[in-house]
Amino acid sequence: MRSTKLGPTERAAALARMAERELDVLVVGGGVVGAGTALDAATRGLVTGMVEARDWAAGTSSRSSKLIHGGLRYLEMLDFALVKEALQERGLLLERLAPHLVKPVPFLYPLQGRGWERPYVGSGVALYDAMSVSSGHGRGLPLHRHLSRRQALRQSPALRKDALVGAVQYWDAQMDDARFVTTLVRTAAAYGAHVANRAKVIGFLREGERVVGARVHDLESGGQFVVRARQIVNATGVWTDQTQALVGERGQFHVRASKGIHLVVPRDRIHSATGLILRTEKSVLFVIPWGRHWIVGTTDTEWTLDKDHPAASSADIAYLLDHVNSVLAVPLTREDVEGVYAGLRPLLAGESEATSKLSREHVVQHAAPGLVVVAGGKYTTYRVMAKDAVDEVVHGLDQRVAPCCTDTVPLAGAEGYRALWNARAELARESGLHVARVEHLLNRYGALTEELLELIAQEPGLGEPLSGADDYLRAEVVYGARAEGARHLDDVLARRTRISIETFDRGTAVMAEAAALMAPELGWDQAQIDKEIEHYRVRVAAERESQEQPDDLTADAARLGAPDIVPLK
Repeated sequence: MRSTKLGPTERAAALARMAERELDVLVVGGGVVGAGTALDAATRGLVTGMVEARDWAAGTSSRSSKLIHGGLRYLEMLDFALVKEALQERGLLLERLAPHLVKPVPFLYPLQGRGWERPYVGSGVALYDAMSVSSGHGRGLPLHRHLSRRQALRQSPALRKDALVGAVQYWDAQMDDARFVTTLVRTAAAYGAHVANRAKVIGFLREGERVVGARVHDLESGGQFVVRARQIVNATGVWTDQTQALVGERGQFHVRASKGIHLVVPRDRIHSATGLILRTEKSVLFVIPWGRHWIVGTTDTEWTLDKDHPAASSADIAYLLDHVNSVLAVPLTREDVEGVYAGLRPLLAGESEATSKLSREHVVQHAAPGLVVVAGGKYTTYRVMAKDAVDEVVHGLDQRVAPCCTDTVPLAGAEGYRALWNARAELARESGLHVARVEHLLNRYGALTEELLELIAQEPGLGEPLSGADDYLRAEVVYGARAEGARHLDDVLARRTRISIETFDRGTAVMAEAAALMAPELGWDQAQIDKEIEHYRVRVAAERESQEQPDDLTADAARLGAPDIVPLK
């Protein structure tokens, strides 16, 4: 598969092509489901376009727990079909589709009672493993094991001795969610999809009852244009109802938003060689290894306020700290928290008022002739959701269309990744980078690492780490703007890298350096550089203020104190 860049030139060309000719499919929404739908449609030979109002994965798809998992707790709800489907997708991603992005991760489940708890939990995890293996794609992960208290404390010395009588350890998988979506988008573009971010659908075109196109506002240039398409897919997640309102058709279901927040703390604050999964009164709490950090989450509360920038309140942070500290020998404090992020789950409203009990199943329907809606689901099952959406699209097309093949289509960077990983010492020698830096690149870009190494060979200074965030190389900022569709400083610091949640200063120490690196790629003058830096500074200040507020209402008001970035022109 050829590598396709998503730079400014490519974005302009994609917009022009979408305006010039009728598409078979226009996908609205650039999260994981929208990107997966664009890839599915393009690989079936359909002329495909995709537009996203902000940045790729700017919403829910960059604010998850960053797990690819079957959902162990859904077994307890007896939702065997959902778990089986998710475990099959997990195996496909680990083994075939994205081994460079999706990695195994161990979890320890502390047992706090004697007698019934060990056989109950053990049987559930055993069924989880059995369903994984029976899927035909689960042999890449170790099977679960039972541990005594002493063995568990050896794995995780951070646990209080009186917090457990033993444990069960099992394996799941994780990824960088925003990077995964960007890679999906690049893969779709490589197979012919025309994709553009910062392009917002502001209305739909109708001929009689049929939806035949969309009016799109280019938020960068300020211009508007029409995209005509034989079928349109609404894949806008928690914005589904708002998008449907533009066409006057809500459909037969309603999407509610459930807020989940996560804390990021340094790795040395929790002494453990394994992640943790803890039961709470409402759901489960994860402590997830994340490079030189831990991610602690999540909450599950109804959210009815601003969907673009969901805010974490002081009460949310206290909830997570209280629950994780109930098992830690050395409690975490607010001073230990490097980053906080909040995301919204798109849940299908129905049988229960409690958001933790709303359906995680997905729904696909033709809301109107020419308009398909896909909503709900889990990040892990995005490919199945995309397949079902395109299958529904095909019903509305008067032509024969090939069946879905995305279960055999590796994402950009997957092909050749393992060979390059085996040669990482030689790559380090040739490039002059430390082997740990090469491993970091391979686990973020896969075989596309060679493109970054070429950048560094042409300009050796790009091989230096960022002065305010030394986990990342200067080349990664340039590459984000040149090849990965980053349009603004926030895109790079929050999604192409995760600097905004991995540093105590939230990225403010590196924003000037990063903006200077992006400027030549995006044609910024000094005035635009200053605007980007100021926007990011205000955003961080607003987020910090929101996290000091006592409740959702005041937190939302504080976060909205930072306006979105204004158009370039």
